[in-house]
Amino acid sequence: MKNDAIIEQTIAFVKETLANAEGGHDWFHIQRVFKNSLLIAKDEAPESYNVLVVALGALLHDIADSKFYDGDETVGPKMAKEFLIALQVDTEVIDHVIKIIENISFKGGNTTNTFSSKELDIVQDADRLDAIGAIGIARTFNYGGFKNRAIYDPEIAPDLNMDKETYKKSTAPTINHFYEKLLLLKDRMNTASGKKIAEQRHAFMEQFLEQFYNEWNGKQ
Repeated sequence: MKNDAIIEQTIAFVKETLANAEGGHDWFHIQRVFKNSLLIAKDEAPESYNVLVVALGALLHDIADSKFYDGDETVGPKMAKEFLIALQVDTEVIDHVIKIIENISFKGGNTTNTFSSKELDIVQDADRLDAIGAIGIARTFNYGGFKNRAIYDPEIAPDLNMDKETYKKSTAPTINHFYEKLLLLKDRMNTASGKKIAEQRHAFMEQFLEQFYNEWNGKQ
């Protein structure tokens, strides 16, 4: 099967699988990450990455996000692998895509990945870009509402030293998530393009927070 056909079938599979997903982790999130991945990849040397791996990694990276499966991180890789095997995708491509799915997430920021590749760098940057800026803010509050979390509580300080399990189980107010993840991403981008785009989106979040606190405290 040609690459274009594989990608088209993968898009159809993801749309169907995520038809009723939470708004911040639905098909439109996947579509944005897919587009961002291809945008970032254009600025990388063509011989330095496999475009099919990038495309499939982006499309399948959140096919079964563990936060919606009681923290089970095996569901997504298994689902993706079974789908790609059914399409008779090359074994090396499948293995690489699975590695991307297993290593892409933030996980509290205090976890060291055991796998690295240019393709992972590209897809991870694309995913992180969707977590910051205007869309990142919208997604964050959408998920906070989905989990019925407080918007903000001045009595509860952000925790910047959470391990992976503590991060996954956190029920902290949504504003804390900016400090525990979103504002940290700018300095964790992998690619030159990712870093450049992240700068502007990071600045937008800082402006939002300044306005938020002014309104919260009745200033202006």
